Amino acid sequence: MSRVILFGTSTCPWCKRAARYLKERRVPFKEINVEKDPKAARELVRKTGQTGVPVLKIGSKWIVGFDRARIERELERAS
Repeated sequence: MSRVILFGTSTCPWCKRAARYLKERRVPFKEINVEKDPKAARELVRKTGQTGVPVLKIGSKWIVGFDRARIERELERAS
């Protein structure tokens, strides 16, 4: 499976939901807190043009927001 990265903040409820969703489905992922990692935050804006979180990177695809249907599609493609 391709690498999954979740970019979020410690106070974002949708980030927590995204993390819980991945954990419940036993999807291995790396979580990056953009509040604590300004370099990652800048890279995220550069790659997506977005400043909001959560953002998931699944393989080479970027998903802005907790879009469950799109996340499921990309996880299926990546497996």
